[in-house]
Amino acid sequence: MEHLALHYLWWIVALALIGGEVILPGYFMLWIGIAAAAMGIVAFVVPDMSALAQAVVFAVFAFASCFAYWKLVRPRIDRTPPGNPNLNRRGEQLIGGRYVLCEPIVQGRGKARVGDGVWLVSGPDLPLGATVEVIGIDGTTLRVKAVDVG
Repeated sequence: MEHLALHYLWWIVALALIGGEVILPGYFMLWIGIAAAAMGIVAFVVPDMSALAQAVVFAVFAFASCFAYWKLVRPRIDRTPPGNPNLNRRGEQLIGGRYVLCEPIVQGRGKARVGDGVWLVSGPDLPLGATVEVIGIDGTTLRVKAVDVG
């Protein structure tokens, strides 16, 4: 009877680790929890396995699952989308774009209309209505240069 209940202990540990992952996300406890669940299956299939053997198999499973995460899963998560590497970097998407000033640039600061919004710009002093090209970004301020519209 003692051996039958041992696999339940592994599954409880797995649930606790995976639950801990939900509370403190970081992926590490998830993979250790998966290893504990796999150890629970092994303990169910081989009920006469000693505690030392279970600990060694669990350590191997934990190492293998973390290694699999690090080498197989993480690179796929960290990859940027193939179509747009600046998907979540709105300001960087604007580099190279041309916009019209809705406030003149005075002493290096002004505003430009970008779509339905207004962005702060920095660059050479320019009058209201001048066309500028975005050459970079500093935080939420677009660095611009004058564009000769001819």
